Amino acid sequence: MKLDKGTQGPGLVLRRVAMTATAAALSATAVFGGGLATAAHADSATLTGIVLGVGADETQRVVSWYSSAGTAQVVQVAPTSKVVDGRFPANAVTFPATVTANVVNGGYNAHATIDSLKQNTAYSYRVGAEGNWSPAYSFTTQDFNGNNLDFLFFGDPQIGSSGNVAKDGAGWEDTLNVALAANPKAELLVSGGDQVESANTETQWNAFLASDKLRQYPWAATIGNHDVGGKAYEQHFWTPNTDRSAPYYNGSATTRSGGDYWFTYKNILFIDINSNAYASGSDAAHIAYITDVVNKHGAGAKHTVLIYHHAIYSPASHANDGDNKVRRQDFPTAFSKLGVDLVLQGHDHSYSRSYVIKNGQKANKDEQPGATEVSKGPGGVIYVTANSASGSKYYDLTAPDTTKDPNYGPDPLNPKSHWANSVENQEHVRTYVRVQVRGNKLVVENLRSGTCAAPNAAVELGQESWCGPDSGVGAAQPVGSTVDKVVIHTNEGKAGEEDKQAASESDWLQ
Repeated sequence: MKLDKGTQGPGLVLRRVAMTATAAALSATAVFGGGLATAAHADSATLTGIVLGVGADETQRVVSWYSSAGTAQVVQVAPTSKVVDGRFPANAVTFPATVTANVVNGGYNAHATIDSLKQNTAYSYRVGAEGNWSPAYSFTTQDFNGNNLDFLFFGDPQIGSSGNVAKDGAGWEDTLNVALAANPKAELLVSGGDQVESANTETQWNAFLASDKLRQYPWAATIGNHDVGGKAYEQHFWTPNTDRSAPYYNGSATTRSGGDYWFTYKNILFIDINSNAYASGSDAAHIAYITDVVNKHGAGAKHTVLIYHHAIYSPASHANDGDNKVRRQDFPTAFSKLGVDLVLQGHDHSYSRSYVIKNGQKANKDEQPGATEVSKGPGGVIYVTANSASGSKYYDLTAPDTTKDPNYGPDPLNPKSHWANSVENQEHVRTYVRVQVRGNKLVVENLRSGTCAAPNAAVELGQESWCGPDSGVGAAQPVGSTVDKVVIHTNEGKAGEEDKQAASESDWLQ
């Protein structure tokens, strides 16, 4: 498996700047507070699109940005406590960036990996070079060794899909504000794909990246079908441990973006695949990639979370797409055998949570629709599809149709829903998914981040004729209210001591 380690190899900046020794000193062994400051200077450059991304593990972050100049640039980092009146200390650590030509709209794109972060520490950072720095932003690390982790999952912002970029952007920014005000200890923001409507339209990317929350919390990017066909996705998001071999990296060499990648965070193994690559044996290649990662890195992981864009148990208009029908045959048995616990998906702009699925079948025929507590058992997998996080577009739920796919018919316990799904929901209001890891338990909750009122572009623009629960009957529920919640036991349903300890350690499990 060919792995792209991001900024670890020599790049344009390292070739152009006479700072090789300094760069070496700032490798994975650098200690914050005792690092070296760069002597590099840059001609005036406009620095935009700064976004904080995940690194290979909890001790890293990747910063990506656009620059109007191809000059030598770095990320400068210091503990926030050492930054006084906006001035970074003389011994702030710098990490050299790789700067390459931007093939979308000219200029350049850059990325650098911040390494050797310490736990429970607030850091400030800025990008650029001496005399030409961006504004400073900050992020805070948490305990690296505990059994608790909260992360947030967002479906299809797809900025621009309503036809009004400003309204879409406002809904997206409001969801981020609502979600992080309610969950300030969230450690990761996880994407379901389709950040924008048109892959190379930078006005849409600007609206997507407008919120400073994306510079404060690491974004785990996922490529959606609206993000392909151009290089902007890859230029905006540099991802760790990425394999860009042909089966995972669809499109021509000049336009393709994506790849499959993985990272660990605490004791969770996250694997993100490019489900846009699905023809000519790509599903088998994805399974081989996941298998290789699990074999090499899964032994030390308490949970395995898989992320991709195209929801295979779609509840809405994409339920019986031809490519989805193929994935429903190709993926589930492999995921069960590999011990995947949770699959996070987007694409269908509506919410669903599956029953426990094992080898492509409902594991327990007696599991009830909407059950609030389930035992996963060996080989059991929960599949979640996220609704729109921006309000730019919603898809209504569809009735099961066995004429289109005889293997995706109605649920005997709830015939309005597809057999695989315990919950299917669409209210035409923005939502996001919170995942709380508590030892051997996963708590998955779909939460409302908006109401029928603005910002809610699809409703505001008259693209939806109703809004609210029960197909529009009754007033919308308040922001922060719960659409669905389930506690998933991942140790065959036996509440172990780790579960009890994790619950007692946390005073914010809801």
